[in-house]
Amino acid sequence: MKENKKAWRAVSFGEALMILLVMLLVMGTGVIKFGLSPMTPVLLVIALVILWAKLRGAEWDDIHNGIIDGIKTGIVPIFIFLLIGALISVWIAAGIIPSMMVFGFHLISAQWFVPSVFLVCAIIGTSIGSAFTIISTIGIALFGMGTTMGFNPALVAGAIISGAIFGDKTSPLSDSTNLASAIAESELFAHIKNLMWSTIPAFVVSLILYFFMGTGASDTNALGKINATITTLNTHFTITWWAALPIIVMFVCAWRKIPAIATLFLNVVLGVVMIFIEKPSTSLKSIATMIESGFVAKTGNASVDALLTRGGISAMMSTVSLIILTLTLGGLLMKFNIIQTAMVPLANRLKGTGAVVTAAILAGIGVNIFVGEQYLSVILPGKAFKQTFNDHGLDNLALSRVLEDGGTVINYLVPWGVAAVFAANTLGVSTLAYLPFCFFSLLSPIFSILSGFTGVGLKRLPASDDQSATSATMAASGR
Repeated sequence: MKENKKAWRAVSFGEALMILLVMLLVMGTGVIKFGLSPMTPVLLVIALVILWAKLRGAEWDDIHNGIIDGIKTGIVPIFIFLLIGALISVWIAAGIIPSMMVFGFHLISAQWFVPSVFLVCAIIGTSIGSAFTIISTIGIALFGMGTTMGFNPALVAGAIISGAIFGDKTSPLSDSTNLASAIAESELFAHIKNLMWSTIPAFVVSLILYFFMGTGASDTNALGKINATITTLNTHFTITWWAALPIIVMFVCAWRKIPAIATLFLNVVLGVVMIFIEKPSTSLKSIATMIESGFVAKTGNASVDALLTRGGISAMMSTVSLIILTLTLGGLLMKFNIIQTAMVPLANRLKGTGAVVTAAILAGIGVNIFVGEQYLSVILPGKAFKQTFNDHGLDNLALSRVLEDGGTVINYLVPWGVAAVFAANTLGVSTLAYLPFCFFSLLSPIFSILSGFTGVGLKRLPASDDQSATSATMAASGR
Protein backbone atom coordinates (compact mmCIF):
# COMPACT_ATOMS: atom_id res chain seq x y z
CA MET A 1 0.00 0.00 0.00
CA LYS A 2 1.37 3.39 -0.94
CA GLU A 3 2.19 5.80 1.83
CA ASN A 4 -0.14 8.79 1.96
CA LYS A 5 2.02 11.92 1.80
CA LYS A 6 1.05 15.56 2.00
CA ALA A 7 1.28 17.48 -1.25
CA TRP A 8 3.67 20.41 -1.20
CA ARG A 9 1.89 23.78 -1.19
CA ALA A 10 3.50 27.01 -2.35
CA VAL A 11 4.73 29.19 0.51
CA SER A 12 2.62 32.30 1.13
CA PHE A 13 4.08 35.73 1.79
CA GLY A 14 2.79 35.75 5.38
CA GLU A 15 4.17 32.30 6.08
CA ALA A 16 7.60 33.21 4.66
CA LEU A 17 7.67 36.40 6.70
CA MET A 18 6.75 34.53 9.88
CA ILE A 19 9.54 31.99 9.32
CA LEU A 20 12.10 34.76 8.84
CA LEU A 21 10.96 36.58 11.97
CA VAL A 22 11.20 33.40 14.07
CA MET A 23 14.70 32.83 12.67
CA LEU A 24 15.74 36.35 13.58
CA LEU A 25 14.29 35.99 17.08
CA VAL A 26 16.10 32.70 17.72
CA MET A 27 19.48 33.84 16.36
CA GLY A 28 19.32 37.34 17.82
CA THR A 29 18.28 36.12 21.26
CA GLY A 30 20.93 33.42 21.33
CA VAL A 31 23.86 35.53 20.15
CA ILE A 32 23.04 38.99 21.50
CA LYS A 33 21.03 38.31 24.66
CA PHE A 34 22.70 35.11 25.88
CA GLY A 35 26.11 35.63 24.29
CA LEU A 36 26.15 32.22 22.62
CA SER A 37 28.39 31.25 19.74
CA PRO A 38 26.43 31.75 16.49
CA MET A 39 26.69 28.07 15.58
CA THR A 40 24.15 26.72 18.08
CA PRO A 41 21.37 29.24 17.26
CA VAL A 42 21.92 28.70 13.52
CA LEU A 43 21.80 24.91 14.02
CA LEU A 44 18.55 25.30 15.96
CA VAL A 45 17.07 27.42 13.16
CA ILE A 46 18.07 24.77 10.60
CA ALA A 47 16.28 22.13 12.69
CA LEU A 48 13.14 24.31 12.85
CA VAL A 49 13.17 24.91 9.08
CA ILE A 50 13.53 21.17 8.43
CA LEU A 51 10.68 20.42 10.87
CA TRP A 52 8.49 23.03 9.17
CA ALA A 53 9.29 21.58 5.73
CA LYS A 54 8.47 18.03 6.83
CA LEU A 55 5.18 19.10 8.40
CA ARG A 56 4.24 20.69 5.07
CA GLY A 57 4.98 17.49 3.16
CA ALA A 58 8.55 17.97 1.92
CA GLU A 59 10.49 14.86 0.94
CA TRP A 60 13.83 14.11 2.60
CA ASP A 61 15.39 14.13 -0.86
CA ASP A 62 14.28 17.75 -1.28
CA ILE A 63 15.75 18.67 2.10
CA HIS A 64 19.00 16.88 1.33
CA ASN A 65 19.23 18.54 -2.10
CA GLY A 66 18.66 21.95 -0.54
CA ILE A 67 21.51 21.32 1.90
CA ILE A 68 23.81 20.08 -0.86
CA ASP A 69 22.98 22.98 -3.20
CA GLY A 70 23.69 25.44 -0.42
CA ILE A 71 26.98 23.95 0.75
CA LYS A 72 28.53 23.34 -2.66
CA THR A 73 28.65 27.08 -3.37
CA GLY A 74 31.00 27.50 -0.41
CA ILE A 75 33.52 24.75 -1.10
CA VAL A 76 36.13 27.10 -2.59
CA PRO A 77 35.80 29.75 0.18
CA ILE A 78 36.10 26.98 2.79
CA PHE A 79 39.34 25.78 1.25
CA ILE A 80 40.62 29.38 1.10
CA PHE A 81 39.93 29.79 4.83
CA LEU A 82 41.98 26.67 5.58
CA LEU A 83 44.87 28.06 3.53
CA ILE A 84 44.63 31.40 5.35
CA GLY A 85 44.93 29.55 8.66
CA ALA A 86 48.14 27.91 7.44
CA LEU A 87 49.40 31.22 6.02
CA ILE A 88 48.99 33.08 9.33
CA SER A 89 51.02 30.57 11.33
CA VAL A 90 53.77 30.36 8.68
CA TRP A 91 54.03 34.13 8.32
CA ILE A 92 54.45 34.54 12.07
CA ALA A 93 57.07 31.79 12.32
CA ALA A 94 59.00 33.19 9.34
CA GLY A 95 59.11 36.61 10.99
CA ILE A 96 56.96 38.27 8.31
CA ILE A 97 54.22 39.59 10.59
CA PRO A 98 56.68 40.44 13.43
CA SER A 99 58.82 42.34 10.88
CA MET A 100 55.77 44.31 9.70
CA MET A 101 55.09 45.24 13.32
CA VAL A 102 58.67 46.38 14.04
CA PHE A 103 58.98 48.44 10.86
CA GLY A 104 55.47 49.77 11.36
CA PHE A 105 56.37 51.07 14.83
CA HIS A 106 59.17 53.10 13.22
CA LEU A 107 57.17 54.32 10.23
CA ILE A 108 53.68 55.04 11.60
CA SER A 109 53.20 57.84 14.10
CA ALA A 110 51.11 57.11 17.18
CA GLN A 111 49.56 60.54 16.78
CA TRP A 112 47.83 59.51 13.52
CA PHE A 113 47.76 55.77 14.04
CA VAL A 114 44.09 54.80 13.57
CA PRO A 115 43.45 56.91 10.44
CA SER A 116 46.78 55.57 9.09
CA VAL A 117 45.57 52.01 9.69
CA PHE A 118 42.38 52.72 7.75
CA LEU A 119 44.31 54.23 4.83
CA VAL A 120 46.95 51.49 4.68
CA CYS A 121 44.36 48.69 4.68
CA ALA A 122 42.26 50.52 2.06
CA ILE A 123 45.19 51.09 -0.31
CA ILE A 124 46.68 47.61 -0.04
CA GLY A 125 43.21 46.05 -0.07
CA THR A 126 42.41 47.76 -3.37
CA SER A 127 45.60 46.31 -4.85
CA ILE A 128 44.99 42.77 -3.58
CA GLY A 129 41.19 42.58 -3.71
CA SER A 130 40.69 40.37 -0.66
CA ALA A 131 39.46 41.71 2.68
CA PHE A 132 40.10 38.35 4.35
CA THR A 133 43.74 38.38 3.26
CA ILE A 134 44.26 41.96 4.50
CA ILE A 135 42.66 41.23 7.89
CA SER A 136 44.60 38.00 8.40
CA THR A 137 48.06 39.33 7.45
CA ILE A 138 48.66 43.08 7.58
CA GLY A 139 45.64 43.45 9.87
CA ILE A 140 47.16 41.22 12.55
CA ALA A 141 50.39 43.27 12.51
CA LEU A 142 48.53 46.59 12.72
CA PHE A 143 46.26 45.26 15.45
CA GLY A 144 49.29 44.24 17.49
CA MET A 145 50.78 47.70 17.06
CA GLY A 146 47.56 49.44 18.05
CA THR A 147 47.00 47.47 21.23
CA THR A 148 50.64 47.95 22.18
CA MET A 149 50.20 51.71 21.77
CA GLY A 150 47.22 51.63 24.09
CA PHE A 151 44.39 52.19 21.61
CA ASN A 152 40.96 50.64 22.08
CA PRO A 153 41.22 47.19 20.40
CA ALA A 154 37.66 47.50 19.04
CA LEU A 155 38.49 50.85 17.41
CA VAL A 156 41.65 49.46 15.80
CA ALA A 157 39.75 46.38 14.60
CA GLY A 158 37.02 48.60 13.15
CA ALA A 159 39.59 50.65 11.21
CA ILE A 160 41.33 47.52 9.88
CA ILE A 161 38.07 45.92 8.79
CA SER A 162 36.70 49.14 7.27
CA GLY A 163 39.85 49.67 5.22
CA ALA A 164 39.88 46.03 4.12
CA ILE A 165 36.23 46.23 3.05
CA PHE A 166 36.87 49.43 1.07
CA GLY A 167 39.71 47.70 -0.76
CA ASP A 168 37.65 44.57 -1.38
CA LYS A 169 34.72 46.63 -2.64
CA THR A 170 36.69 48.81 -5.09
CA SER A 171 39.13 46.24 -6.49
CA PRO A 172 38.53 44.58 -9.87
CA LEU A 173 40.20 41.50 -8.35
CA SER A 174 37.54 41.09 -5.65
CA ASP A 175 35.18 38.10 -5.80
CA SER A 176 32.30 40.05 -4.27
CA THR A 177 32.74 42.99 -6.67
CA ASN A 178 32.78 40.68 -9.67
CA LEU A 179 29.74 38.82 -8.29
CA ALA A 180 27.67 41.99 -7.85
CA SER A 181 28.59 43.12 -11.36
CA ALA A 182 27.72 39.72 -12.84
CA ILE A 183 24.39 39.34 -11.01
CA ALA A 184 23.25 42.81 -12.12
CA GLU A 185 24.67 42.25 -15.64
CA SER A 186 26.76 45.42 -15.52
CA GLU A 187 30.24 45.96 -16.92
CA LEU A 188 32.86 45.49 -14.17
CA PHE A 189 34.85 48.70 -14.48
CA ALA A 190 31.73 50.78 -15.07
CA HIS A 191 30.35 49.18 -11.89
CA ILE A 192 33.47 50.12 -9.90
CA LYS A 193 33.34 53.69 -11.25
CA ASN A 194 29.66 54.00 -10.33
CA LEU A 195 30.38 52.65 -6.82
CA MET A 196 32.30 55.82 -6.06
CA TRP A 197 29.12 57.86 -5.64
CA SER A 198 28.43 56.15 -2.32
CA THR A 199 31.89 54.73 -1.58
CA ILE A 200 33.90 57.98 -1.62
CA PRO A 201 31.55 59.86 0.78
CA ALA A 202 31.55 56.84 3.13
CA PHE A 203 35.35 56.67 2.91
CA VAL A 204 35.85 60.40 3.61
CA VAL A 205 33.44 60.50 6.57
CA SER A 206 35.02 57.33 7.98
CA LEU A 207 38.49 58.86 7.70
CA ILE A 208 37.33 62.00 9.51
CA LEU A 209 35.77 59.92 12.29
CA TYR A 210 38.94 57.85 12.68
CA PHE A 211 40.94 61.08 12.75
CA PHE A 212 38.96 62.48 15.68
CA MET A 213 38.57 59.20 17.57
CA GLY A 214 41.95 57.62 16.98
CA THR A 215 44.69 60.22 17.24
CA GLY A 216 47.11 60.07 20.13
CA ALA A 217 47.65 56.93 22.16
CA SER A 218 45.49 56.85 25.26
CA ASP A 219 48.05 54.95 27.36
CA THR A 220 50.77 57.17 28.85
CA ASN A 221 53.05 54.13 29.06
CA ALA A 222 52.64 53.43 25.33
CA LEU A 223 56.25 54.34 24.47
CA GLY A 224 57.59 51.90 27.04
CA LYS A 225 55.29 49.16 25.76
CA ILE A 226 56.39 49.79 22.18
CA ASN A 227 60.08 49.59 23.08
CA ALA A 228 59.51 46.40 25.10
CA THR A 229 57.57 44.85 22.22
CA ILE A 230 60.25 45.78 19.66
CA THR A 231 62.94 44.27 21.90
CA THR A 232 60.94 41.06 22.34
CA LEU A 233 60.28 40.73 18.61
CA ASN A 234 63.93 41.34 17.73
CA THR A 235 65.02 38.73 20.27
CA HIS A 236 62.67 35.91 19.30
CA PHE A 237 62.05 36.48 15.58
CA THR A 238 64.10 37.20 12.48
CA ILE A 239 63.35 40.85 11.70
CA THR A 240 64.47 41.67 8.17
CA TRP A 241 63.47 43.64 5.12
CA TRP A 242 63.32 40.30 3.28
CA ALA A 243 60.04 39.79 5.10
CA ALA A 244 58.54 42.11 2.46
CA LEU A 245 59.14 39.45 -0.22
CA PRO A 246 55.90 37.48 0.39
CA ILE A 247 53.93 40.75 0.34
CA ILE A 248 55.55 41.67 -2.98
CA VAL A 249 54.68 38.21 -4.30
CA MET A 250 51.09 38.78 -3.23
CA PHE A 251 50.96 42.06 -5.18
CA VAL A 252 52.46 40.38 -8.25
CA CYS A 253 49.91 37.58 -8.05
CA ALA A 254 47.10 40.14 -7.81
CA TRP A 255 48.52 42.06 -10.78
CA ARG A 256 48.79 38.85 -12.82
CA LYS A 257 45.25 37.89 -11.74
CA ILE A 258 46.40 34.59 -10.26
CA PRO A 259 43.52 32.93 -8.33
CA ALA A 260 43.42 33.16 -4.54
CA ILE A 261 44.09 29.46 -3.96
CA ALA A 262 47.29 29.49 -6.03
CA THR A 263 48.40 32.77 -4.43
CA LEU A 264 47.91 31.45 -0.90
CA PHE A 265 49.65 28.16 -1.67
CA LEU A 266 52.62 30.05 -3.13
CA ASN A 267 52.88 32.28 -0.06
CA VAL A 268 52.66 29.35 2.35
CA VAL A 269 55.48 27.58 0.51
CA LEU A 270 57.56 30.77 0.41
CA GLY A 271 57.03 31.25 4.14
CA VAL A 272 58.16 27.68 4.86
CA VAL A 273 61.28 28.20 2.73
CA MET A 274 62.09 31.36 4.70
CA ILE A 275 61.72 29.43 7.97
CA PHE A 276 64.23 26.81 6.80
CA ILE A 277 66.66 29.52 5.63
CA GLU A 278 66.44 31.37 8.96
CA LYS A 279 66.44 28.21 11.12
CA PRO A 280 67.92 25.28 9.16
CA SER A 281 67.49 22.96 12.15
CA THR A 282 63.70 23.25 12.03
CA SER A 283 62.10 19.83 11.61
CA LEU A 284 59.42 18.99 9.08
CA LYS A 285 57.26 17.67 11.92
CA SER A 286 57.31 21.03 13.73
CA ILE A 287 56.36 22.81 10.49
CA ALA A 288 53.49 20.38 9.92
CA THR A 289 52.29 20.78 13.51
CA MET A 290 52.41 24.56 13.21
CA ILE A 291 50.44 24.53 9.94
CA GLU A 292 47.82 22.24 11.45
CA SER A 293 47.55 23.66 14.99
CA GLY A 294 48.91 27.19 14.67
CA PHE A 295 51.97 29.07 15.86
CA VAL A 296 52.55 29.22 19.62
CA ALA A 297 54.61 32.21 20.75
CA LYS A 298 56.86 31.64 23.79
CA THR A 299 58.64 34.95 24.24
CA GLY A 300 57.99 35.51 27.92
CA ASN A 301 56.13 38.72 27.10
CA ALA A 302 52.46 37.96 27.81
CA SER A 303 51.04 40.61 25.47
CA VAL A 304 53.27 39.55 22.56
CA ASP A 305 52.49 35.87 23.18
CA ALA A 306 48.77 36.63 23.14
CA LEU A 307 49.09 38.57 19.87
CA LEU A 308 51.22 36.04 18.00
CA THR A 309 49.81 32.73 19.22
CA ARG A 310 47.40 32.15 16.40
CA GLY A 311 46.84 30.66 12.97
CA GLY A 312 46.72 27.04 11.85
CA ILE A 313 44.12 25.01 10.00
CA SER A 314 42.43 23.94 13.23
CA ALA A 315 41.90 27.58 14.24
CA MET A 316 39.78 28.08 11.12
CA MET A 317 37.49 25.15 11.81
CA SER A 318 35.00 27.19 13.83
CA THR A 319 34.66 29.57 10.88
CA VAL A 320 34.38 26.64 8.47
CA SER A 321 31.70 25.06 10.67
CA LEU A 322 29.69 28.26 10.64
CA ILE A 323 30.07 28.57 6.87
CA ILE A 324 28.68 25.05 6.44
CA LEU A 325 25.75 25.81 8.76
CA THR A 326 24.88 29.15 7.16
CA LEU A 327 25.17 27.73 3.65
CA THR A 328 22.92 24.84 4.74
CA LEU A 329 20.36 27.32 6.04
CA GLY A 330 20.61 29.41 2.88
CA GLY A 331 20.22 26.32 0.71
CA LEU A 332 17.05 25.28 2.55
CA LEU A 333 15.56 28.78 2.40
CA MET A 334 16.20 28.92 -1.34
CA LYS A 335 14.99 25.36 -1.95
CA PHE A 336 11.62 26.09 -0.36
CA ASN A 337 11.40 29.64 -1.81
CA ILE A 338 11.17 31.35 1.58
CA ILE A 339 13.48 34.29 0.89
CA GLN A 340 12.21 34.76 -2.66
CA THR A 341 8.57 34.69 -1.54
CA ALA A 342 9.24 37.38 1.07
CA MET A 343 11.13 39.69 -1.31
CA VAL A 344 9.38 39.56 -4.68
CA PRO A 345 5.94 40.90 -3.58
CA LEU A 346 7.70 43.77 -1.83
CA ALA A 347 9.69 44.56 -4.95
CA ASN A 348 6.54 44.56 -7.10
CA ARG A 349 4.69 47.03 -4.83
CA LEU A 350 7.37 49.70 -4.68
CA LYS A 351 6.88 53.19 -6.09
CA GLY A 352 9.60 55.78 -6.62
CA THR A 353 13.33 55.26 -7.08
CA GLY A 354 14.09 56.14 -3.46
CA ALA A 355 11.77 53.40 -2.21
CA VAL A 356 13.19 50.88 -4.69
CA VAL A 357 16.79 51.58 -3.69
CA THR A 358 15.94 51.52 0.01
CA ALA A 359 14.04 48.23 -0.30
CA ALA A 360 16.92 46.59 -2.18
CA ILE A 361 19.38 47.80 0.47
CA LEU A 362 17.15 46.44 3.23
CA ALA A 363 16.76 43.16 1.35
CA GLY A 364 20.55 42.74 1.25
CA ILE A 365 20.80 43.57 4.94
CA GLY A 366 17.94 41.18 5.64
CA VAL A 367 19.58 38.27 3.83
CA ASN A 368 22.78 38.94 5.77
CA ILE A 369 20.82 38.87 9.02
CA PHE A 370 18.65 35.85 8.22
CA VAL A 371 21.24 33.72 6.43
CA GLY A 372 24.61 35.20 7.44
CA GLU A 373 26.19 34.48 4.03
CA GLN A 374 27.81 37.26 2.01
CA TYR A 375 27.32 35.87 -1.49
CA LEU A 376 23.61 35.11 -0.98
CA SER A 377 23.09 38.70 0.21
CA VAL A 378 24.12 39.77 -3.30
CA ILE A 379 22.55 36.97 -5.35
CA LEU A 380 19.02 36.88 -3.88
CA PRO A 381 18.24 40.65 -3.87
CA GLY A 382 19.91 40.92 -7.29
CA LYS A 383 17.54 38.38 -8.80
CA ALA A 384 14.49 39.72 -6.97
CA PHE A 385 14.98 43.42 -7.79
CA LYS A 386 16.55 43.44 -11.25
CA GLN A 387 13.28 43.81 -13.15
CA THR A 388 11.92 46.31 -10.62
CA PHE A 389 14.96 48.55 -11.08
CA ASN A 390 14.56 48.44 -14.86
CA ASP A 391 10.81 49.14 -14.58
CA HIS A 392 11.65 52.31 -12.66
CA GLY A 393 14.10 53.44 -15.33
CA LEU A 394 17.22 52.51 -13.35
CA ASP A 395 20.29 51.11 -15.04
CA ASN A 396 21.83 47.80 -14.03
CA LEU A 397 24.73 49.82 -12.59
CA ALA A 398 22.34 51.29 -10.02
CA LEU A 399 21.42 47.78 -8.91
CA SER A 400 25.00 46.48 -8.77
CA ARG A 401 26.02 49.38 -6.52
CA VAL A 402 23.09 48.74 -4.19
CA LEU A 403 24.01 45.05 -3.98
CA GLU A 404 27.46 46.01 -2.71
CA ASP A 405 26.21 48.69 -0.30
CA GLY A 406 23.48 46.54 1.24
CA GLY A 407 25.00 43.10 0.83
CA THR A 408 28.78 42.80 0.65
CA VAL A 409 29.75 45.32 3.34
CA ILE A 410 27.07 44.39 5.89
CA ASN A 411 28.12 40.77 6.45
CA TYR A 412 30.96 42.00 8.68
CA LEU A 413 28.40 43.51 11.08
CA VAL A 414 26.23 40.42 11.65
CA PRO A 415 27.54 38.36 14.61
CA TRP A 416 26.65 35.07 12.87
CA GLY A 417 27.79 36.30 9.44
CA VAL A 418 30.64 34.35 7.87
CA ALA A 419 32.81 37.44 7.32
CA ALA A 420 32.10 38.77 10.82
CA VAL A 421 33.03 35.49 12.48
CA PHE A 422 36.23 35.32 10.44
CA ALA A 423 37.22 38.88 11.36
CA ALA A 424 36.33 38.42 15.03
CA ASN A 425 38.25 35.16 15.34
CA THR A 426 41.28 36.48 13.45
CA LEU A 427 41.65 39.72 15.41
CA GLY A 428 40.27 38.47 18.72
CA VAL A 429 37.61 41.19 19.01
CA SER A 430 33.90 40.31 19.05
CA THR A 431 31.65 41.57 16.27
CA LEU A 432 29.43 43.52 18.67
CA ALA A 433 32.54 45.23 20.09
CA TYR A 434 33.98 46.45 16.77
CA LEU A 435 30.61 47.06 15.08
CA PRO A 436 30.20 50.69 16.29
CA PHE A 437 33.67 51.49 14.89
CA CYS A 438 33.27 49.81 11.51
CA PHE A 439 32.24 53.16 10.03
CA PHE A 440 32.63 52.31 6.36
CA SER A 441 30.14 49.42 6.55
CA LEU A 442 27.69 51.52 8.54
CA LEU A 443 27.87 54.52 6.21
CA SER A 444 27.84 52.85 2.77
CA PRO A 445 24.12 51.89 2.80
CA ILE A 446 23.19 55.32 4.18
CA PHE A 447 24.85 57.17 1.31
CA SER A 448 23.36 54.70 -1.16
CA ILE A 449 19.86 55.37 0.16
CA LEU A 450 20.48 59.14 0.00
CA SER A 451 21.50 58.70 -3.63
CA GLY A 452 18.24 56.89 -4.28
CA PHE A 453 16.10 59.72 -2.92
CA THR A 454 18.15 62.64 -4.28
CA GLY A 455 19.04 61.06 -7.62
CA VAL A 456 22.67 62.14 -7.22
CA GLY A 457 24.90 59.55 -8.85
CA LEU A 458 21.92 57.28 -9.59
CA LYS A 459 22.52 55.73 -12.99
CA ARG A 460 19.38 55.69 -15.15
CA LEU A 461 18.50 53.91 -18.35
CA PRO A 462 18.65 55.91 -21.57
CA ALA A 463 15.23 57.25 -22.51
CA SER A 464 14.71 54.71 -25.30
CA ASP A 465 15.63 51.78 -23.05
CA ASP A 466 13.40 53.15 -20.29
CA GLN A 467 10.41 53.25 -22.66
CA SER A 468 11.17 49.73 -23.90
CA ALA A 469 11.30 48.39 -20.34
CA THR A 470 7.99 50.06 -19.50
CA SER A 471 6.33 48.69 -22.64
CA ALA A 472 7.60 45.20 -21.90
CA THR A 473 6.23 45.36 -18.36
CA MET A 474 2.81 46.54 -19.58
CA ALA A 475 2.73 43.78 -22.19
CA ALA A 476 3.60 41.18 -19.59
CA SER A 477 0.78 42.39 -17.33
CA GLY A 478 -1.74 42.33 -20.22
CA ARG A 479 -2.32 46.07 -20.36
